[in-house]
Amino acid sequence: MKVELEAICTGTARPFNGVETSAIAKRPREGLVQVLDEGLAPDEQADRRVHGGPEMALHLYPLDHHAFWREQIGDSDLLDEPGAFGSNLAVRGLTESEVHIGDRFRLGSALVEVSQPRQPCWKIEHRFGHKGMVATIIQTARAGWYYRVLETGEVQAGDMLERVEVGEQDWSIARTFTALIAGIATRDELEALAAMERLTPRLRDKARAKLG
Repeated sequence: MKVELEAICTGTARPFNGVETSAIAKRPREGLVQVLDEGLAPDEQADRRVHGGPEMALHLYPLDHHAFWREQIGDSDLLDEPGAFGSNLAVRGLTESEVHIGDRFRLGSALVEVSQPRQPCWKIEHRFGHKGMVATIIQTARAGWYYRVLETGEVQAGDMLERVEVGEQDWSIARTFTALIAGIATRDELEALAAMERLTPRLRDKARAKLG
């Protein structure tokens, strides 16, 4: 499976909701962009406790979902932007039901691996000016996902994002999100997630905690 990268997006931390800052507004970059261990260079995250770092180096939010959101919140100008949801990689034809924990993708000359679903936060609702978006994401698993970088390299718009290895075939991003973020999981599922080496350690710990 491979899809074309319509845009490579990065951002800088800017004032957001008073004293808060955020780099959720990602803008397309021209030319080659470096893919380093902690993501694109340069790209900022305002709150490094919950964004960025090696396990959340690159974020992908499917462009396929923009049409859904237009139906939900109206024709927001933000939905014309490829990085509207803080996404670094803008693609179509790849969604949470088709991507699995541990899938490996060639990204330009870099190699990246799916590490976890994205957990939505209030900043999405503030950016779009619509309450209830987080609840809708939790209900529908339209969450997007993160990659870790296994091999650094370079990438630009027009390159391909090509899956070269399937990871945990039974664990799509949608299923993982439903189990750990929406909180709908059996004990067997939690045990499987707690032992899943390619799942980010923070979520493995979350699965263990839910097991009690």
